[in-house]
Amino acid sequence: MQTEAQLKEIVKKKYSEIALQDKETNMSSCCGAGGCSTEIYNIMSEDYTALKGYNVDADLGLGCGLPTQFAQIKKGDVVVDLGSGAGNDCFIARHETGETGKVIGIDFTPAMIEKARSNAEVRGFNNVEFRQGDIESMPITSNAADVIVSNCVLNLVPNKDAVIKDIYRVLKPGGHFSISDVVLVGALPEGLRKDAEMYAGCVSGAIQKEVYMELIHANGFEQITIQKEKPIIIPDDILINYLTPEQLIAFKNGDTGIFSVTVFAKKPTSENKCVPGGGCC
Repeated sequence: MQTEAQLKEIVKKKYSEIALQDKETNMSSCCGAGGCSTEIYNIMSEDYTALKGYNVDADLGLGCGLPTQFAQIKKGDVVVDLGSGAGNDCFIARHETGETGKVIGIDFTPAMIEKARSNAEVRGFNNVEFRQGDIESMPITSNAADVIVSNCVLNLVPNKDAVIKDIYRVLKPGGHFSISDVVLVGALPEGLRKDAEMYAGCVSGAIQKEVYMELIHANGFEQITIQKEKPIIIPDDILINYLTPEQLIAFKNGDTGIFSVTVFAKKPTSENKCVPGGGCC
């Protein structure tokens, strides 16, 4: 079993490689990791092309939802994107928040930060900033963000509770998040759960849906809502790399499900409400 530090290093190494891959390669695998599939073109990600502010150069095909579509971003908002990659969601958020707002992307992979900064500079996006750092301890002051978005990133972080606590810290009172992520219903086969590459591929790092939702509730958020949910089907030609033929049949005929969910939650406006560490959550 890998330690948290080892898992994070696996993800950093893999996503440094992914930053140099083309979109088609990323979209035909699991969040860019693992073997490509010949069965289907798009395993997890959704079509961004109809969203205003979309920039094809910033779309690496790594997401599992469209959180910015559901994020209720207003003109002048400060928006933070966790795991910002090449800047795709940041640039769409910039369109929504306008010239009077600000967008901050956080990513811990230097290659992604470099790519995102280049994409922003060439387009003259002066109110979009990219900072290198961990999303468990964001390089952002407390109570700074109106909205936080993230797309298929929390499942890559071993300590999800720490991320949710830091989201609470960074959001302004009354601020909210809209996060797309991968969750499970039922137990993954051991071959998928323990494989390091499948961790980097968003699958084995996912947790149970009910545990995920409870973590959000336990950290003091309110108005918790699933805005969108869809099943994720991993093709046989990827699964066979991790499971025996018998395990593959059992997995496909069993009760385990892998889902993309987009979750909304709001930080309370009142200081009298439950806060993380206050003993009331």
